[in-house]
Amino acid sequence: MSDQARRSRGVLPALVLSVLAFSLVQTSVVPILPTLQKDLNVAGSGITWLMTANLLSAAVLTPLLARIGDLRGRKPMLVVAIAGVLVGGVLGGIGGSFGMLLIARIVAGTGGAILPLAVAVVRDELPREKVTGGVAMVSAALGVGSGLGLVATGLVVEHFSYQAVFWMGAILAAIAFALVLVKVPHDPIKAEGKADPLGALLLAGWLSALLIAVSQGNDWGWGSTRTMGLFVTAAVVLVVWVVVERRVASPLVDISMLAKPAIAVTNTAGVLVGFAMYGSFLLMSDFTQTPKAVGYGFGATVLASGWMLFPSAVGSFAAAPVGAALIKRSGPRLPLVLGGAFAAVGLGLLVFAHSSSWHVVVASGVMGVGVGMAYAAMPAYINASVPVQQSGIANGMNAVLRTVGGAVGTAVIGAVLTGNMKQVAPGVKLPTVDAYTHAFLIASALALVAAVVPFLVKTPRMSAMATPDTIDAEADAEAEADGIGGADGVEPKAMAGVNA
Repeated sequence: MSDQARRSRGVLPALVLSVLAFSLVQTSVVPILPTLQKDLNVAGSGITWLMTANLLSAAVLTPLLARIGDLRGRKPMLVVAIAGVLVGGVLGGIGGSFGMLLIARIVAGTGGAILPLAVAVVRDELPREKVTGGVAMVSAALGVGSGLGLVATGLVVEHFSYQAVFWMGAILAAIAFALVLVKVPHDPIKAEGKADPLGALLLAGWLSALLIAVSQGNDWGWGSTRTMGLFVTAAVVLVVWVVVERRVASPLVDISMLAKPAIAVTNTAGVLVGFAMYGSFLLMSDFTQTPKAVGYGFGATVLASGWMLFPSAVGSFAAAPVGAALIKRSGPRLPLVLGGAFAAVGLGLLVFAHSSSWHVVVASGVMGVGVGMAYAAMPAYINASVPVQQSGIANGMNAVLRTVGGAVGTAVIGAVLTGNMKQVAPGVKLPTVDAYTHAFLIASALALVAAVVPFLVKTPRMSAMATPDTIDAEADAEAEADGIGGADGVEPKAMAGVNA
């Protein structure tokens, strides 16, 4: 066994569990929002801040921690990110007030950086032949954790208070924290560059304005002064951020990197897949818990609803090794195309068939396969297009855009549902079955677009993704000049030695 193989033993399980812990914590609050609203005596519009604050925190901190990881070493930032999930779980477990839970969710948002940092660690530490499979497993853990979170939350709240849901996340994060400390080596990255505080501040500014506007638009009104003002602010600050990042010597985000065809297309797919996944979780959860007396829905408990969505976790887990094998054989295009297609088919099934619980079970499983495939493919596109020194921030921006897609998806789905309501009891209104059908159709259509966009760029053929010793300045120049290469047999030298 080589020195690298010995050193990498246990690294992948630690990273997979870390991503699993964050994704579980992020989605576990969704099914208990009505319970929290009642127990904490908070208005319906106010309780949604528990999701908004977490998404906002993750979006702002992910690129910052990922970039610091690129410059100063992955492990320290990975430890910080997991510690945030752990502390957030403890604060939520203590609970007692809406303010405490809001702080807990903001702190837990630090975990958004776990995925890009974990992908970078896999690229740094695993033997070359195991990199593709390792990245696929780490990425798929995001979808697996989301599905598990819904089931685990249902199991916990049936026997304990809502605080136990947060303690569950804290325990899982504590185990991941310990494994990372013990198993992940610390190799400081000797990359050139320094902090970019102005870039970080501007990035936080436009992301905050955008996500708050999107998340609160249904409550404030999409044409309200507050909502429109935030959208305008986001647009202006975004332009300023791009100008600043193009001019500083060591930018937080290399804009030219984001403009590469392969990166731009992958990020577009990330937004669309994020929209479909998060939007569908909201749709399926609400639909299955709708009382049967309304004429549709199954009157499911939180736990029963979670079990119906659990196949999504199984599908994501099963799709990861298949996606990795396809990437090694022909590059990441096919699994990304299949990912969008499977997600579109799964959600499309519910447009035409939603009268039985098994329809939801099948649709959830098919969608999960799609998410797992897509999540395995996106880092492969990115890592084949950027040098190792930019791996963290490149995957970090992709994670941010998936978060943005999820926030937009949740908002759009919410707007569709609230836009077509019917009164089912005095003072009680619920979305009509047509509203759900239209929402499933929108999510399916956008997933289908995600399956089409990979055809806009060339795709590399690889047996493993580029590793530190295969990248040099000449390869970077060729990669930028040629896009992602490979379809016509011409490949960047960054891929030299790793193709079958």
